[in-house]
Amino acid sequence: MSSPLTSVVRWFDTWAEPAAPVPEEDDRRTDWLRVVPFLAMHGACLFAFAVGVSAAALWTALALYVVRMFAITGFYHRYFSHRTFRTSRAAQFAFAVLGATSVQRGPLWWAAHHRVHHRHSDHEGDPHSVRLHGFAWSHMGWITSRKNFRTDVSQVPDLAKFPELRFLDRFDLIVPVLFAAACWGFGAWLEAVRPSLGTSGPQMLVWGFFVSTVVLFHATCTINSLSHLVGWRRFDTPDDSRNNPVLALLTLGEGWHNNHHHFPGSVRQGFRWWELDVTYVLLRVLALLGIVRDLRPVPSAERGAA
Repeated sequence: MSSPLTSVVRWFDTWAEPAAPVPEEDDRRTDWLRVVPFLAMHGACLFAFAVGVSAAALWTALALYVVRMFAITGFYHRYFSHRTFRTSRAAQFAFAVLGATSVQRGPLWWAAHHRVHHRHSDHEGDPHSVRLHGFAWSHMGWITSRKNFRTDVSQVPDLAKFPELRFLDRFDLIVPVLFAAACWGFGAWLEAVRPSLGTSGPQMLVWGFFVSTVVLFHATCTINSLSHLVGWRRFDTPDDSRNNPVLALLTLGEGWHNNHHHFPGSVRQGFRWWELDVTYVLLRVLALLGIVRDLRPVPSAERGAA
């Protein structure tokens, strides 16, 4: 078992070696001390009752949810994990930073686990299979376990060659802390220049960072859990992936999960015209602006129903 000191060190340096190898039987146990910041983030949402609420805080929370969800779905997932389009090194880093504000670990960690998931989806080796380990584990338990804490760089050699991405991944607490401070500062600035909005630094911190981030986290996790339980299967994939329009709406298109598992190499996950895929639409806009390029389409042969 990791010592308390080692766990605390790994709050700041996630690549720090544990004091001793973790016994295989402890792989699925929660490292409670290490996940204190994760639990505290959820608890901090209760301060909403103390700081109150305003339209400015709610609109900010919603905007930050959408923008950061796009960073996760468009870049952490479709770019870093699946390489379904190309972009510049500068844009790659910028969206990696934006994704890091979502407190879903670093881009290498995220992509490495997701690539393993696709390789073993709902079979032995899948880090978050509902079929094998149940809903609670697939939704969030796997993230808190010792087994899944480290970044397996061997899964992402194409990303690990960039030192700036390795830095973001290793010290993945830096960006969220700075982002939380920025939310406080934004609220304090609005309080000074537009007091009629009724917001403040503490209020914007709670709603813009804590509430927005926790909702974003659990919405993202529904793709690991509910998207393998609820919905319909257009394609006979070897896993339990399903299409779910409600989850697609919440996650900007990720809910077309059975489509995605049928052909993960496409930048588009809503295969039909009526399958709203907001992430794909936004990536098309970025392509028009010259920020991304070479978006990989769904081959016509892959669109047919099973």
